[in-house]
Amino acid sequence: MGDSTRRGFVKNSAATAAGMTVVGALLTEEAQARVAAHDGPVIACVHDARTGEISVLARDREVRVRDRKLAARIANAARRSTR
Repeated sequence: MGDSTRRGFVKNSAATAAGMTVVGALLTEEAQARVAAHDGPVIACVHDARTGEISVLARDREVRVRDRKLAARIANAARRSTR
């Protein structure tokens, strides 16, 4: 049986969190490598800045994502460019 003490729980939780951090870092590196390998224009179309709905178009692919912060930044940049 595992260590069912509070100390054991904290120890196991910390190990799990550290492992997840490493996995996250590896996935981020992999995503950055894919982005770096992409050549050509990338177009972002903000459908709804409030909900963060964005279409990202690259080559012949379209991917829909939801990112409120990114949508707000793009919408603000668009507003500034029309002044």
